[in-house]
Amino acid sequence: MTPPPPSGGWKPPAPAPAPVATDSTPPPVAVGPVPALDRYKAAARKTLVHAAEMRRLDALPADRQRAEIRELISKLFESDPPPVPPAQYERVGRELLDDMLGYGPLEPLLTDPGITDILVNGPGEVYVERGGVLELTEVRFRDDEHVRQVIDRIVSRVGRRVDESSPMVDARLPDGSRVNAIVPPLSLRGPAISIRRFSGGARTLDDLTRLGMLTPEIAAVLQAAVRARLNVVVSGGTGSGKTTLLNALSRFIPATERIVTIEDSAELKLQQRHVLPLEARPPNLEGKGAVTVRDLVRNALRMRPDRIVVGECRGAEALDMLQAMNTGHDGSLTTLHANGPRDALGRLETMVLMAGYDLPVRVIRQQIASAVDLIVHTGRLSGGCRRVTAVTELIGMEGDTISLQDLFAYEQHGVGARGKVTGAFRATGVRPAFAERLAAAGAPLPPDLFAERVLARDA
Repeated sequence: MTPPPPSGGWKPPAPAPAPVATDSTPPPVAVGPVPALDRYKAAARKTLVHAAEMRRLDALPADRQRAEIRELISKLFESDPPPVPPAQYERVGRELLDDMLGYGPLEPLLTDPGITDILVNGPGEVYVERGGVLELTEVRFRDDEHVRQVIDRIVSRVGRRVDESSPMVDARLPDGSRVNAIVPPLSLRGPAISIRRFSGGARTLDDLTRLGMLTPEIAAVLQAAVRARLNVVVSGGTGSGKTTLLNALSRFIPATERIVTIEDSAELKLQQRHVLPLEARPPNLEGKGAVTVRDLVRNALRMRPDRIVVGECRGAEALDMLQAMNTGHDGSLTTLHANGPRDALGRLETMVLMAGYDLPVRVIRQQIASAVDLIVHTGRLSGGCRRVTAVTELIGMEGDTISLQDLFAYEQHGVGARGKVTGAFRATGVRPAFAERLAAAGAPLPPDLFAERVLARDA
């Protein structure tokens, strides 16, 4: 039954005059939702929560929950229609449904496959990244409390919390998308949410090759390295594709092996059957009960793993990870933030020192040189392009310095007319010292694969 149009000839109020921008004030954002509709949705939500008996509803499957809320919304519109034309009732109903069971105004953005990042800078400003470019959206929240409701819904589903005593939190969405939230008093513009979305399907090396992140030659070397149980570190900056590449590499771990994954917030999507994911736990309200990534790495050594995959190495767990690599757990994979292969070694040194042991730098470097076989560095370049900018082998120590040699590199030549980076992948002509290990493991590579040449240029 189609509800009647609202009576009284409702008209939206005139928008308030735009503020004058000064050097000390942020630029004005677009006018938010119509106040009358905003008030209606806030009152409707209270009515629906009361009528739905949320505790009973939480026990139902997701499809049943949505069906019951839709029925309640239809009845509400019949008795109290929203202050919009009837043609917009469906949109208002969908927004109420998203507000009740989903992530409110963020739901349309989370279903858009072209969006890679969602950035909420308070209730009145939401940006997205599309095709490597940030753009301001028309999405708005009612107020700070509305943003907090969405944050609470996200973090509560993974057993975490955010409040004044714990104003920062890392969490994840059911699809594996990474979420960071920060609230006042640390955030001065109101509650803020940063969502790094993962694509609907697991990326393979073939997918990444088609996207131009690497070449078939580089993909062949990385595939062989994983199968031959080399210890691989994927380094790079924020948003450079480290976790995506690690997921792709993990697909070449044999299905017969037992894999233990360790993460601060679970993001990895391994395709093998015998995978045991572990996730760190923050402290409770009394500041107790925390379980760190380092604790999980230590525990994993007692779980008879064939492979240990650490989603991101960022602290004292680096020492335990290196010890694992040096004590028979070959084929380990991890990621870390760094500006280049040499910088990745410096970061590893720093993280080992964070373990609290007064180890000489030379001893730490010997541990790193003995444990790590390959560093794959990824970069996020102009226009949002992601590239494997270096594939670097560790070949031992020369004095107090770890020796590195690049097998493949990406050279940036400039920026095209559309702001996209231009450059070329090239092979350096260096044959890796681990070539014999690849052959012994049944993953030999032809010698001419490493011949010095340009492998591919950006279109």
